[in-house]
Amino acid sequence: MASGVVRVGTSGWRYAAWRGDFYPAGLAQRRELEYIGERFSTLELNGSFYSLQRPASYHRWRAAVPEGFVFAIKGSRYVTHMLRLRHVETALANFFASGVLALGPTLGPVLWQLPERQEFQPELLDAFLALLPRSMGAALDLARRHDDRLRGRTWLEIDEDRPIRHALEPRAESFRGAGDMLHEHGVAMVVADTAGRFPRFDALTADFVYVRLHGAHELYGSGYTAAELDEWAGLVDGWARGGGDQPPRDVYVYFDNDARGHAPHDALALAARTSD
Repeated sequence: MASGVVRVGTSGWRYAAWRGDFYPAGLAQRRELEYIGERFSTLELNGSFYSLQRPASYHRWRAAVPEGFVFAIKGSRYVTHMLRLRHVETALANFFASGVLALGPTLGPVLWQLPERQEFQPELLDAFLALLPRSMGAALDLARRHDDRLRGRTWLEIDEDRPIRHALEPRAESFRGAGDMLHEHGVAMVVADTAGRFPRFDALTADFVYVRLHGAHELYGSGYTAAELDEWAGLVDGWARGGGDQPPRDVYVYFDNDARGHAPHDALALAARTSD
């Protein structure tokens, strides 16, 4: 049986500390995403977490990367942190209407990060997971139910009805009991390294694995040693190959330890160690 596809990248790309370090001195900021696309196979878009982006931005990002590149996109914090997963259908419609579908074949998993104070409430989580669209067609149907706040700034087209994957990053220990529910919905439980700040969940709940590396020793700040990268590479390759009662899985890994510019260097080092 063929192994899953491994993709390694960073969370975001617009960081001043990367300029003159990871990005060559003199590289125009408008070409930074193109530079990322030449060196990685994926990137986590995180601006979508803070505010609804515009269709023109998604079109521009798609055009900047090569064929086969995949964007993960971070779901709106309005859904996760403000509404706290309650009464979110319109907010989800607005999110998918804002231009997400313009990514077309470059659209990868959608990440939903929960706040630390969000405890596992089975009925609430089950209802939320049931609302998530599992295909571009379903996302388009949902997007058409957007409210007037997006009038005149929507993208309501798809070129093909591809599947959409979702991943959940909880930050409360009570979610250790949510594995079966996530498995039923086919949603991945994020494997997050947070320097011990938040719980780490290792349950494999979907046909892919989503990993976020925020720093092994200092949240968002510390880099990864060669030994630590070797350990993560072993895990990633194991998930991709499968074995025993575990099938091969696609694996997406994103470094979010960007505070001191470690993320792109660590991502390149891990990619060189894996089947990426």
